[in-house]
This record gives sequence, structure tokens and C-alpha cells, in this order.
Amino acid sequence: MFRRLVLIKLQLSAAVGSAVGLGNIWRFPYVAYDNGGGAFLIPYLFALLTAGIPLLIMEFTMGHKYRGSAPLSYARMNKKTEWIGWWQVAIAFVISTYYAVIIAWAMAYTYFAVGQQWGEDTGGFLMADYLKRVDIVNDAAIGSVGSIVPGVFIPLVLVWVITLGVLFKGVKKGIEVANRIFIPTLVVMFLIIVIRALTLEGASLGLETFFKPDWSEIMSPGVWVAAYGQIFFSLSIAFAIMITYSSYLPKKADINNNAFIAGFSNSSVELLAGFGVFATLGFMATQSGVGVDEVAAGGIGLAFVVFPQILNTFPGLNGLFGVLFFGSLVFAGLSSLISIVETFVAGVQEKFKVSRTKAVMIGGGLSALISILFATQGGLFFLDAADYFINTFGIALAGLVSVITISWFVKKLKPFQDHANATSDIRIGLWWRVCLGVVTPVVLGYMFIMNLIDNLKENYEGYSTSFLLYSGWGVAIAALVFGFIFTGLKWSAKDLEVPAYSEEKGVDAK
Repeated sequence: MFRRLVLIKLQLSAAVGSAVGLGNIWRFPYVAYDNGGGAFLIPYLFALLTAGIPLLIMEFTMGHKYRGSAPLSYARMNKKTEWIGWWQVAIAFVISTYYAVIIAWAMAYTYFAVGQQWGEDTGGFLMADYLKRVDIVNDAAIGSVGSIVPGVFIPLVLVWVITLGVLFKGVKKGIEVANRIFIPTLVVMFLIIVIRALTLEGASLGLETFFKPDWSEIMSPGVWVAAYGQIFFSLSIAFAIMITYSSYLPKKADINNNAFIAGFSNSSVELLAGFGVFATLGFMATQSGVGVDEVAAGGIGLAFVVFPQILNTFPGLNGLFGVLFFGSLVFAGLSSLISIVETFVAGVQEKFKVSRTKAVMIGGGLSALISILFATQGGLFFLDAADYFINTFGIALAGLVSVITISWFVKKLKPFQDHANATSDIRIGLWWRVCLGVVTPVVLGYMFIMNLIDNLKENYEGYSTSFLLYSGWGVAIAALVFGFIFTGLKWSAKDLEVPAYSEEKGVDAK
């Protein structure tokens, strides 16, 4: 029974809870629009089939075959590769520290939505009134910390109470129960918003802008790189989540089917987000008498500046739809944050032989403490730099190193293929090994080199070099160094033995 529940959890949680997060709602629509609109969907689908799903199968197989957290799974595969697992865990740790703060913003905005407390100047409200940005309020330089912002700190405490409370309960009683509540609630709330958006005046204009293909863009290398980047970013690959979760799968789990479910579910939600976001942008453009391109924005600007503007112009029930939109961001964020924190909780628990309670207190508690930095007046700049560098030079590079190591050096693709096929209805063959051994390394390698050149030529967002050295480059390098340091602590010989399937992993995980 437990294993069946874990299988259900993996299918739902990995596909919707882990993979679907804040980035899907605000990132995919803008990336697609900015890279050829409807024409972007072709490279996007190609990237899903040649990199996204093959990498999911590889990580699912690793966790299922070696039955451990990411570091332990890598160590059981080959002791020389354990550092990759700890590197990925460190990346997850960094992401958890600032991801919790964005959920706190969404939680606060769920409250602000009642009565549209952000007023008419939504940008000014976000930066000056809510975040009390250090350069605006105190006239201080970027890099200054400033004081703690109560409006961010209080919901942040609530975010961590919920997250750690769920994790204290364990895999079965905590994460599964939370996902059974969060995910259906998220889907229902977001569906209501999308349906409402599609009925607004000007919705068709927004959808035409989103899906109208710009065929001149499709041959641009940048569009294909953007497609692979979006797939990699949105599927939660290469930061230990999928390996950790699949370690709980039963012996006869259909690995390949799970990977296809996760991949296509994630893309379906992204397309749904595109429908909702651009239908509402079309409405706003119609109301303002300008083009959709003039109101379209990405990232934080879309969620916390443009959407409040849109809600101000809704013909009725503004508060209700505001609560639904920001509430759905909270649920999407919480389900993902729980998955992210579970990766380093599992790693600490296995490596240091501590109880689950102690592992949650150590791992989750440390992340919660560090996250306070991002709840300060200068927190937005630290968050922006850490997010960009850990994604660009953390996740993407760790994925590249992982796939090259497994396919070229330890040569595990064929054994992994045989292992996955042994329990799966859909069988993978030579195409899977070619995708991972050739296509993915070439694309990721190209992406890494181009990003490195761009960042060496010009500082990200024009920030000072000294600021980026410790808040961006330093964070990405520290995650890699952490991987090597923790690898220095040796496992016992018994730890490196793969447990028999009669030992139900996770049952005693309390």
C-alpha cells in the first residue's frame, strides 16, 4: 500500500508538484513569446523529447536502481562521482533559501489582493512600499543589506513553518498528504483564472500574439538554446529532486511511463499558463489602447507588477481573482519548495546517520536562517544575482557534467537502459542513448560557453563586479566546492550496498 501511494505521489508530485512551480507560470509564456511565439513550440517540443524526457528517465533510473539520495546514489554508482550528487544538493539548498521568499511575497499579495491595496502605481508599490528597496528608501548602494522588512519576514516565517512542518511528518504522512491538498487546489484555482481570462474582452488579441508564429526566428540558434533552457529549468532536472523521489519507487515501477507523464504534464501546465497569461495581457492591452508587446513582461515584473495592474481593470470580482491568482502561486511554490528541501534533508539523514527530525532541523533550519537575508531591504538584489548565477552556472553546468560523466566516463547508459526497460511498458533504445550521449551534451555545452562569454563581457544587469563576485559567481562556485568537501566524509562499506527491495525505503523515515 505504501509503495503504491509513493508511486502515485511520484507521478503527481514530480509531474505537477515538483516540476510545476512559480517559474512555469511567469517564465514559459514570456520565453515563448520572446522567441518566435507559435514557432517556439517546435524547438520546445524537440527539446522535451531529446533532452527533457531522456534526462528524466536517466534520473528516475538512478534513484530507482541505487535507492538513495542523490549523493548516495552517485556514490553507489561509482564512488568517484559522489561529488556530483552533493553539488546538486548544494544547488537545491541555495534555491530553497530565496525560493521561500518569493512564496512569502505571493502570500502577502494574496492579502493585498483584497481591496487591491497596491493602488494604481503597482511598480512603485512593489519596490518602495512593500519591499522598501534599499536604494529607493535609504538611497544606499546595491549590495547594502538594510533592515528586515516585516511585510516580507512575517509571511516568510509562515512559509517555513508550513514547509518544515510537512517535512517533519515524513514522506508518507507529510509530503503525500500536503500534495494531495496543494496540487488539486492549485489546479482548480488556476483553471478558474484561465477560464475567466479567456472570456475577457481582447483575450483573442493576446492569444494571437502568443501563438502567431514568427518563422524567421526558428532558424536562430538562440531560440533553440532558449527552448532547451526552458525545458531544463522547468523539469527540475539536475538538482537532485528526481533522483531522491524515484529512490522511493517500488521494484516494478514503470520508470519510462513515469518520465513521459512528468514531462508532458509539466508542458501541459506551461501551455495552460500561456493561455491564461496572454489572454489577460490581451485584455489589458485592449483596455489601454496599446499593443500586447507594450504590456508584456517576464519574471517578477509579470507576477507582481503587471498582474496587479490587470486585476485593477477587471470588470468585477477583482479581489476574488486576485486571491485565486496569488493563492495559486503560493500552492505551486510550497509544493516545489517541499520537494527541494527534501533533497538535502535526505542527504544529511543518510550521510550523518541522524533522525529525520534532526535532518529537517539542520538542513531546513539553516536554509530558513539564510533566507532572512532576502527578506531585507537589499534582499531583492541578492535574490536576483543568486537566482541567475545558480541557474546559469549551477543547474545547467551540473546537468552537463552529470550527463557527460554517466554517458562518457562511467558508461552507464546501457545498464540504465536495460534497468528501465525491465519494468516499463514503453521501451527505450538507441535514440535515448544518442540523445544523452550526443545531443544533450552538445546543446548544454554550447549554452554554457555562450553564457560564460556573455557574462565575462558584460556584468549581469549592470551590477558592479564586486557585488557579483560574492552574490553571484561566489554562490555558484561555493555550491561546487561544497560538493567536494562533503565527499571527503566517507560512507561505510554497508552504506554503499544497495538495499534489497524487501526493505521499504521511506517507511521508517521519520
